[in-house]
Amino acid sequence: MLDNRKKRILQAIVDEYINTAEPVSSGSIVNKYGLDFSSATIRNDMAELEKVGFLDKPHTSSGRIPSAKGYRFYVDELIKDDNISLEEIKYIQSKLETKVNQIEELTKIATSTLSEITHYTTVAIGPKIQNIEEIKFVLLGTRMLMAVILTDSGVIKETIIKFDEDITNEQVEMLNFIFNNKLRGKPLDSIDKPLEEYIFSEMNYSLSVIKPVMQEINKVIHEDAKIYLEGTNKAFDLPEFKSLEVAKNFINVLDTKELVLDILDAGLANDINVYIGNETEHSELKDFSIVTFKHRIANKDLGTIGIIGPTRMDYSKVISVMKYISCLLYTSPSPRD
Repeated sequence: MLDNRKKRILQAIVDEYINTAEPVSSGSIVNKYGLDFSSATIRNDMAELEKVGFLDKPHTSSGRIPSAKGYRFYVDELIKDDNISLEEIKYIQSKLETKVNQIEELTKIATSTLSEITHYTTVAIGPKIQNIEEIKFVLLGTRMLMAVILTDSGVIKETIIKFDEDITNEQVEMLNFIFNNKLRGKPLDSIDKPLEEYIFSEMNYSLSVIKPVMQEINKVIHEDAKIYLEGTNKAFDLPEFKSLEVAKNFINVLDTKELVLDILDAGLANDINVYIGNETEHSELKDFSIVTFKHRIANKDLGTIGIIGPTRMDYSKVISVMKYISCLLYTSPSPRD
C-alpha cells in the first residue's frame, strides 16, 4: 500500500483541493502543510500516486486532483473526525434540545442544522417499518371522526373520516376498543382486508360506518414516505455546479424520489456511510458524494439523514458534525417523554 510519505502527500493534496477547488501543484503544498520533503520528491510521489490511480491530472493543468479512489483512501485511512468547533457544538446542542412533540419535528431540526453547519444540501426520510402503539378515534361531529395513529417510533399519523350517516359515541368507543385490542404492537400494514372483515363481524355495524374508517386509515398509513430537504440552493454556490450538466443531474437526483429513498435506505444501521461517485451504482450520482447516518433514539430506528454534495466534499467536517449529531440524537429523550 502507500508508505507514510505518500499518505501525507495525498492527505495534503485532498485537503488543498477541498479548500481551493483548484488542481494542486507540489509548490502549493510543500510549505503550507508542513511537508519536510523537497518539491522534487513531492512531484515524483504525485506522479506515482497518479500512476496507481489515487490522483488524476486535468488536461488543462500541471496540477493534480484526487480521483474517486483517492477520496476513498482519504475517507477510510486519513480523515480526522473531530473537525468540529466548540461554537458549532453549542449551536447544535441549542437546536436539538428544543422541545418537540413529534419525531418529524426533531428530524427537520436535525436536517436543517446539519445543512447550516456544513453548507451542503441535506435530505432525510422517516422510519421504514413501524408498529402501532395506539389508535384513537375522536368524534368531531355527528358524521365526522378524527383518527390518530401513534407508532412505537413516536411518529403520529392522523386523518379525518367523514360518514354518510350519523355515528354515536358508543360506536366510537367500540372502534377504539377493537382497533387497539387487535392492532397494538402490530406493523402498520396489519390494517388490511381481513381486519376489515373482522371488525365488521365484531361490531355488527353497517359497512357505511366501517368502510370509510378502513379507507381513510389505509390511505394515511400507505402514503409515500416523507422526504425532508434542506439547503438545496447551497449547492449552486459551489464551483462544480457551474457545469450545466452537473447542475441538471443534481436537480434530477433530488426530483427522483425513488432514487433518494434507495440511497437513504442503504447502509449499515450503526455507521456513517460514505458513497463516492459511482460507488452507488447510479450513473446519475457519478459527480456526487453522499454521506448518511441512521437517525436513532435509544434503540429505535427513526429514519435516515444524509448529505449530498460534490465529490470534492469536506468529508472531515461532514463526518465530524454527523457523528456529533448522531450521538446527540441517540441520547435524546423521545419527543413523547
